[in-house]
Amino acid sequence: MDIDARSVEEVLRIINTEDKKVALAVERELAYIGKAVELVVRAFKDGGRLLYAGAGTSGRLGVLDAVECPPTYGVPFEMVQGMIAGGEKAMFRAQEGAEDKEENGARDIDERKVTAKDVVCGIAASLRTPYVIGAVKRAKELGAKTLYVTTNPRSKMYSPEFAEVAKVLDVAICPEVGPEVIMGSTRMKSGTAQKLVLNMITTTAMVRLGKVYENMMIDLQMTNLKLKERAKRVVMTITGVGYDEAAQYLEKADGHVKTALVMIKARVGKDEARQRLERADGFVRAAIEGKEYNAL
Repeated sequence: MDIDARSVEEVLRIINTEDKKVALAVERELAYIGKAVELVVRAFKDGGRLLYAGAGTSGRLGVLDAVECPPTYGVPFEMVQGMIAGGEKAMFRAQEGAEDKEENGARDIDERKVTAKDVVCGIAASLRTPYVIGAVKRAKELGAKTLYVTTNPRSKMYSPEFAEVAKVLDVAICPEVGPEVIMGSTRMKSGTAQKLVLNMITTTAMVRLGKVYENMMIDLQMTNLKLKERAKRVVMTITGVGYDEAAQYLEKADGHVKTALVMIKARVGKDEARQRLERADGFVRAAIEGKEYNAL
């Protein structure tokens, strides 16, 4: 309550002490995050998408998580999408009032042509953002699976006040981070918790889709010099070959890191490596061992 009278160091310690509570709050929601991941993986395997819907900080975090998936895991840009109240311009400047109508969220869902194959994840620290509520309601009407990330208590989510929202949700994720250091500044602990949750959902989903071998991302696209060099480092680290040999194998594999890895580790040609990957549903570990995915 007297933060305005504290020294710089004291203010920083107060913020840091509060931030330490965030990971523990997220930990208490792991079971629900796991259920969300299962729905997302199922959607991806069925050709569906994950769409985030949020306003302000929450919306920006959804967009951030979405735009990082293609360069990191080599997935199509359409596979994970972020919708923010007020549209793209709201990413850089607050669009006051854009979040205040449920019909705006419903309209954005319709514009994205959401179907029963998709998962729509509403993000609202306050729980009550009309734009987000409108988006998940419309998504449920269209048959999509629905998630909701809020930093309000689960008891509030299932209170009479929010009964209409709760009944359209498949999974609610509710890390309770407690009051913000600066009252109402949900870009702080609430925003941090939301980012952790979104990172967990997409990262775990990508692991379960075979986009990771050991602890390295192996489905990256060699679209620029940085990613080309990263691909070579990945091949070198996993297989132990030198820089030039890694480059040669990537060239033989048409720039496909997974194929190059299987070629080297299993000592097979490109065609055999691709066949193994197909049988293993894209999982490199199983492909190297010559197993089908179900054998993992």
